[in-house]
Amino acid sequence: MSARRNSDLEFVVLSRQTPCPYSQPTLVKIILGHLAAVLLAGSVGAFGQARSVQALPELPLSVAIEQVGSYHPITGRQRLNWFVKSTVGPVSLTAGVFSAAISTATNNPREYGPHWEGFGKRYGMRLTGISTGNAMEAGLGSLWGEDPRYFRAAGEPLKERVKSIIVMTFAARRADGNLAPAYARYLGTAGNNFLSNTWRPDSQSSVSDACIRTLLGFAGRMGSNAFAEFWPDARKYIFRRK
Repeated sequence: MSARRNSDLEFVVLSRQTPCPYSQPTLVKIILGHLAAVLLAGSVGAFGQARSVQALPELPLSVAIEQVGSYHPITGRQRLNWFVKSTVGPVSLTAGVFSAAISTATNNPREYGPHWEGFGKRYGMRLTGISTGNAMEAGLGSLWGEDPRYFRAAGEPLKERVKSIIVMTFAARRADGNLAPAYARYLGTAGNNFLSNTWRPDSQSSVSDACIRTLLGFAGRMGSNAFAEFWPDARKYIFRRK
């Protein structure tokens, strides 16, 4: 009886000492694996979607494309304009309000607290991350002619427009008008999320947290592309004159 009790005690001790299969190092590997798979899939799609387009500068965050025409490489002034509007433009600032509101309601991170001061800190935290990532994407992309703008597939079938939204999340135009993997975006999105670990609260400053934020960053970029793709059409119906 005593031997069995000792055996049970040893099992409990060993169970407590055995690491959980979802420990932080394992979780980080899983997240990094998923992130690599997403970026690889996006890069493959980018290589398979090369085509020439014509850029029309009247839209702030997106540029309409036409079936026939030549692509005009982005200028330094247009690149700066993209950075400003994608960072502190109405769409970005409004998205920040919703993001900070949801995080405040769920008290995430807990160090900021569920109050107006916490809302302000969360809003500022997002804005610093967005500005850092956009600056890296615009700056690094200028070295090899990567165009950060989104190109609408206006007039195309719905399936092609949705496909464009997904592909342009991971791809960008080069100076010759062809699509290629958006390496500056990869570096900017991942870089700002890992760099922000240095000033984030402890509950959100781990490697796994940065990996998750990077994945969410690409999801957010896809949502931004969808808004840029369909909002001009929706606006015509919503605000059309009767």
